[in-house]
Parts: sequence; structure tokens; C-alpha cells
Amino acid sequence: MGLFDFAKDMGKKIFGKDDDPAVKIQESIELNNPGITELGVAYNDGIVDLSGKAGSAEAVEKAVLLAGNVKGVTDVKIDNMDAPAPAPEVEYYSIVSGDSLSKIAKKFYGNAMDYPKLFDANREVIKDVDLIYPGQKIRIPPKNW
Repeated sequence: MGLFDFAKDMGKKIFGKDDDPAVKIQESIELNNPGITELGVAYNDGIVDLSGKAGSAEAVEKAVLLAGNVKGVTDVKIDNMDAPAPAPEVEYYSIVSGDSLSKIAKKFYGNAMDYPKLFDANREVIKDVDLIYPGQKIRIPPKNW
């Protein structure tokens, strides 16, 4: 896992020009509490560096998505994260114009009605099944998840 790329001009706007981006991103991750203790966030020119201790690979994946789906973030590094290895079956997907969770479920699982799996796996970054946007990156858990 090391570096994840994101679309800089897409995402949720959580900090302004007078805010410390690292503080705002850390607050956002902690608010959604994906399961990371001793969380540290550094921000430099669009790159977020996360550190801390995670109880699961899923917690790291969610923290990466929370940090990366922020407007102004281009990359998320997790080289300093103490975490279990990720499951090799987990994929990431960047939403494109015209996508819906059911369309994505059909593509990855073969059944559009499996969209709740995607919603459940991404509740930290998707608050409403009908509100996703192009450029947003989500986790695609294994079909048997």
C-alpha cells in the first residue's frame, strides 16, 4: 500500500486558505473514526501523509479515502502507518460521470442490487447512495464480503 492518487480539484471542501489542511483532514478522519489510534496527519502541497496504528487494513483504507476525497488533495501516503496487510481482493474505483452505486455493483459483482455492499464499505465517504460524484474514489470489497 504506500501511495494513493486522487483528483485534486474534486472532493469535499473542508479547508479554506486560512485553515491548516492537516488539522482539518485529521478532524474529518477522527469524526468518522475508521479505527486508527495515534493518528497523525501531515499536509504538503496536496500530499497527505498519514501515520498511526490501525486495528485493520480496512481502517487504513477508509482513512485513505477520507483524506483523499478532500478537495486539494492529490496523493495520500501511508508509509508510516502501523497496520495489518490489506486483503489482496480489495480494489479501488474512481467514479466517472453517469455512474451510480447500482451501476458500479453491476460492473464488479454482476448484480446491480448489490449496491448496499458498496454503500456499507464506503459510509465514511458516501453519506447518501444518490450523492456520488465524478473523481470520488471508493473501495470495492470482495464479492463475498
